[in-house]
Amino acid sequence: MTYSGQPANAVHALSSLPFAVFVLDDDYRIGYVNGAAEQFFGQGANGLAGRRLDTLFPASSPLFTLILQAVAGRMSVAEYDVTMSSPNGRERHLAVTVSPMTEEAGMAVVSLHEQSIARRIQTIHRSTARSVTGLAALLAHEVKNPLSGIRGAAQLLEETLDDEDDRSLTRMICEETDRICELIDRMGPFSERPQTRTAVNIHQVLERVRRIAEAGFGRQARFVEEYDPSLPAVYGDADQLIQAFLNIVKNACEAAAPHAAEIRLKTAYRHSIRLALPGGAHRVQLPLEVSVADNGGGIPEDVAAHVFDPFITSKADGSGLGLALVAKVVGDHGGIVEFDTGSEGSEFRIRLPMYSEGENPP
Repeated sequence: MTYSGQPANAVHALSSLPFAVFVLDDDYRIGYVNGAAEQFFGQGANGLAGRRLDTLFPASSPLFTLILQAVAGRMSVAEYDVTMSSPNGRERHLAVTVSPMTEEAGMAVVSLHEQSIARRIQTIHRSTARSVTGLAALLAHEVKNPLSGIRGAAQLLEETLDDEDDRSLTRMICEETDRICELIDRMGPFSERPQTRTAVNIHQVLERVRRIAEAGFGRQARFVEEYDPSLPAVYGDADQLIQAFLNIVKNACEAAAPHAAEIRLKTAYRHSIRLALPGGAHRVQLPLEVSVADNGGGIPEDVAAHVFDPFITSKADGSGLGLALVAKVVGDHGGIVEFDTGSEGSEFRIRLPMYSEGENPP
């Protein structure tokens, strides 16, 4: 298997990619590898050329199943959150893509993307959201009710006081209890509520979000819609999805300059995107992708590492609960969130399950 006929610029382009890419023949032997693949395997291209893949990964590795599916089905296969042991023994969480080479029977191109914890919802994010859910319930039941009693007692006490300084103290008690109750109300969306999941037209959800934004916080922003009109229905709860996307769009509008903000809403169908659920035994299809992109200045690096955690925000008047709520809603739907950020803006991509009549659980 030679690549002497490839244009030099094509080889250079593959070599410059930051993720591992390598080519396999029909006997699972490695041909071309890029620089990132050499680093991944801890060997140079000369040492890898001609080696069988089963000498680098155990036969039980999910990588072989994906390769077989791609070659046999003649279609690209991608799977997220694959846990694999690299040849140096290090356990890694990867997004794996395998694409058959149409001009060469049995050959396939494999790419391995290291999944950064800062770029995806992982179990820790869902656990954090659940912790906030429990905290919201505790505050509502164990704190808010006594606060109303304290406020009432302060009002009664104020009526009996003649000194203005004393009356100002009772008013301060009322104001502070109101402030605490307002904070508890802001955490209300984290409370556990029954889901009504059914077939949802995601474009209707996004249209509703856009109209709400244009009537309020996004009235000065320019919205650009790039929708796939053939996109099938999402299996979800429409109200909760509206709430989640409102939070993302609000952040996008606030990230950009008010009179120059451009928000791109895009939908697409991604074939063979699958997510391994906790435990690794069962995988769900997540073919529906919704992205929200802005042209702001990006998320600060110290915030990006914890962007889905509650009470983490770069805004002076922010609560840090918006993206934590997004994490909870998307996690409850069995989906995932990814994001990229830089000096030219940020993009959040939400992958959701498709509605299939008779197949989705209640």
